Amino acid sequence: MAIENILAQIDSEIARLSQARKLLASIGTITTKAGSKAKKATANAKPRKKRVLSAEARKKIADAQRKRWAAQKAKAKPKV
Repeated sequence: MAIENILAQIDSEIARLSQARKLLASIGTITTKAGSKAKKATANAKPRKKRVLSAEARKKIADAQRKRWAAQKAKAKPKV
């Protein structure tokens, strides 16, 4: 009879611990729900191929940026 009593206590303890684990697991998913979705989306996504610009395209972009910087610098100069 004593063994049956011990087994019953162990079963009740397991049930109590399982319930506590479920509660803690649900709290953890509530706080990190947005982050876990993002991780899953990126984990399943295939890696993208790296884009390569030609030297000519890089030069055009750099020249255009320098032109924008020059325009900003000219606008910022105080008129004396």
